[in-house]
Amino acid sequence: MTVEPLRWKGDRLELLDQRLLPEKAEYVTCRSAAEVAQAIRDMVVRGAPAIGCAAAFGVVLSRGTPESFEVLAKSRPTAVNLFWALERMKRAKDLEAEAKAIFAEDLDANRTMGKLGAELIAPQARVMTHCNAGALATAGYGTALGVIRAAQEAGKRISVVVDETRPYLQGARLTAWEMVQEGIPCTLVTDAMAGYLMSRGEVDVVVVGADRIAANGDVANKIGTYGLAVLAKRHGIPFYVAAPLSSFDPSVPDGSCIPIEERPAAEVTGYRDMRWAPEGVSVRNPAFDITPAELITGIICEKGVVLAPSRERLQALMSTGV
Repeated sequence: MTVEPLRWKGDRLELLDQRLLPEKAEYVTCRSAAEVAQAIRDMVVRGAPAIGCAAAFGVVLSRGTPESFEVLAKSRPTAVNLFWALERMKRAKDLEAEAKAIFAEDLDANRTMGKLGAELIAPQARVMTHCNAGALATAGYGTALGVIRAAQEAGKRISVVVDETRPYLQGARLTAWEMVQEGIPCTLVTDAMAGYLMSRGEVDVVVVGADRIAANGDVANKIGTYGLAVLAKRHGIPFYVAAPLSSFDPSVPDGSCIPIEERPAAEVTGYRDMRWAPEGVSVRNPAFDITPAELITGIICEKGVVLAPSRERLQALMSTGV
């Protein structure tokens, strides 16, 4: 893989420090579940599938103690892949083998949904994406960016419009970096420019990832996704969500029941050592928002594509074999 967000070394987990990209590509070494949990909280590793994979290896590092599960479960609340992975690890007899299987299955799922999603992308399409749902957010290859990669591999001359994704700039720092690394044509825009570009006919399709998908098809994803879906609906542009089955949470009836993480104010008032907001200002920093199923053209996963997602259609999908 061109991008390796996680590297398992038997006695340690190495995580590509996504806080430093694109300036530096350095790895953080974790030797316990507590260190993995801290890396998740600090955004060293991010993206729902990658968080799940990291947590699984974190359990291995602390030999599956009750404390290891507890500390990892508290690291971030919205991405259901974290809890899905921990439940699998609780049932595992061979912890390392199970963690490796979770990693391999995610990579395989990404490639499968990439091929399925690529069929929905027209030749020479201009694809808008939000946040980073690429190799950095998964075991490798990516969900939304996996669709984009697969479309290019199929010979489609696509280009990508990358939302910068305020306030943490995952689009500007990470998605744009991945696209440049692989030579996929991309144009970076601020989040507020999306509607303007759509109104001028400069976006053909939107593809994003997901951190949790409720039973009725509502989707939790990076803050700003909901507004992008509304704009796409207004301009008649297809809006797709690409996510593995580990992101589906049938225990949650709809998006209103998905916990939304509030992150530190410093992510909004400045970036790294630079501050641009005045001291004393009040700040809200919800990291995710909910996109209602009615705004989603289709959900792409390794089992197939569910168009016009609904509770009934997702139940039918989950009941079929892969």
